[in-house]
Amino acid sequence: MGNGMKDRILCRVLTGPTASGKTAVSLRLAEKNGWEILCMDSMQIYRRMDIGTAKPTAEERRRVPHHLLDFVEPSEPFSVSDYVRRAESLVKDLAKEGKQVLFVGGTGLYLQALMHPMGMGGVPANPALRAELNELAMRSGGKEVLHAYLESLDPETAFRLPLGDIRRTIRAIEVTKATGIPFSRQPDRAEASPFRWKAVSTALPRSELYDRINSRVDHMIRDGLYDEVASLLAEGVHDDAQSMSAIGYKEMVPCVRGLRSLEETADLIRTASRHYAKRQETFLKRMEEIRYVDMCAPDAEEQIQNDLEQTE
Repeated sequence: MGNGMKDRILCRVLTGPTASGKTAVSLRLAEKNGWEILCMDSMQIYRRMDIGTAKPTAEERRRVPHHLLDFVEPSEPFSVSDYVRRAESLVKDLAKEGKQVLFVGGTGLYLQALMHPMGMGGVPANPALRAELNELAMRSGGKEVLHAYLESLDPETAFRLPLGDIRRTIRAIEVTKATGIPFSRQPDRAEASPFRWKAVSTALPRSELYDRINSRVDHMIRDGLYDEVASLLAEGVHDDAQSMSAIGYKEMVPCVRGLRSLEETADLIRTASRHYAKRQETFLKRMEEIRYVDMCAPDAEEQIQNDLEQTE
């Protein structure tokens, strides 16, 4: 495959915070354009976790082919790098069949890893370290602390990287710590990406978004989230499993065990979901390539379509 932009496989993305309207729009656009949907959600990958993850329904999956959901057991771990490998392989396979894809979901780490692969030194990703360093960078004065840490490990790379380049700063730290060799001394084995990206994020006024989140949680409770979590625990999924860290599930565990009322649990899920939506917005705003569409606009869907179809 050539390295020119036109030779690369086009990957479209519809992202945005939880409950901001991605699913409905993505289904209509995929039906209209003949696209297949690749789920970009770190919890929809798990089997039997349907209600709390707002997974596409059976009817929605009949309307449009969906991929990258329901393929990991809730007791199994699954990393960002695992997702990227699986997603990239799937995109290539679908492209060979002449099929175009639309990634849909709000897991920012997945999107960042897809759009900005970091292959320097051939060192695999360390999701736990990345999460820790990303959290540090988001604190007040965190960028400066992060950059100073890199400077202590690799002054040459720290001098070259601007303070605001959090992604490459973290990767430089990750590679240096994993190999014991400064990032600036690593062989550059990165290859040109076979993909090009068009990413759009849904946007809503904060009050509207929070109302939608609250309503979604109410529906999850009515639809049987309690029973879903109880069933997972009964089959032997542990509290500390990666899957059970999902919002809705970790709050519901004490309720299933009789340690918290359902009403109190619902309030906790609403609060956690609102906080998560705010973190999603903050994370996505760091990715300058993403275009934003106000979902309150009467032509929001048309704007998304146009942004996803724009060519250089």
